[in-house]
Amino acid sequence: MKGACGDIGTNTTRVLVAEVKDGRLIEVLQQRAFTRIGMRPEIPEEKIAEVARVVAEQVALARAAGAAGVRVVATAAIRAALNRDEFLARMPVAVEILDEDEEARMAFLGATMTLAAELPGTVAVVDVGGGSTEIAVGTVAGGVQWSSSFLVGSGVLADRYLRSDPPALAELRSARDFAMDVLATRAFPGADCAVAVGGSAASLRAVVGDALDPPALKRALGILCAGPCTDVAARYSLDAERVRLLPAGILILDAAAQRLRRPMQIGRGGLREGVVIDMARNNS
Repeated sequence: MKGACGDIGTNTTRVLVAEVKDGRLIEVLQQRAFTRIGMRPEIPEEKIAEVARVVAEQVALARAAGAAGVRVVATAAIRAALNRDEFLARMPVAVEILDEDEEARMAFLGATMTLAAELPGTVAVVDVGGGSTEIAVGTVAGGVQWSSSFLVGSGVLADRYLRSDPPALAELRSARDFAMDVLATRAFPGADCAVAVGGSAASLRAVVGDALDPPALKRALGILCAGPCTDVAARYSLDAERVRLLPAGILILDAAAQRLRRPMQIGRGGLREGVVIDMARNNS
């Protein structure tokens, strides 16, 4: 049975249609729109209308692709908005706002179940979104044993510090320090390996491959800051808006890797995959 997850995030609104078969997730369709809600006290009327239109289009695509069920979820930007009830009322379908723990659990499930054979022992999953970063630690068999949400994401960090194109060295240093300070507010449990998921991590695969050790993160930052975002985007077949946000995402991933004292690998699934797997389990 095919299932679908719509994901209204701080930077993007996405849909995934996939089938869970013999314990494996088989992707059928995936689409993304850079809706850039951002972290602000209230979501503007025109932005609500834009997201409603995108969600309607993506849900229609999912149903046309054969999805038997569609679950649409929203994360940090909607959680924080004072007018989130108005936002939910304007959406063309029911939207569930995930709390921080559930968001971390879904990202962990999606990351670990799509990499299960490659993950020994205790796993840390780092999900860098646009408005927040969720870190979950647990095992493939036992699920999440610890999780925490941090109010720093690629969109928040880029909007606050990275004003130049490409970012200036002083801007990058300030953004790095802020990311480190936020992630230093809580103690992390130990982990045997770490997986990075979310839009920043997935986009970095095109730049440096699957491994996000310190040299790879440093190399990626150098590549992405070597010229205007439109030039870098064309070179690596990425969206220019994603390239603008990627240096901030890298700095958060690097801060997380330092706190975990583990290099990371890029996952093959995250929040949306976790939601689809969760739907399949609940319907089995």
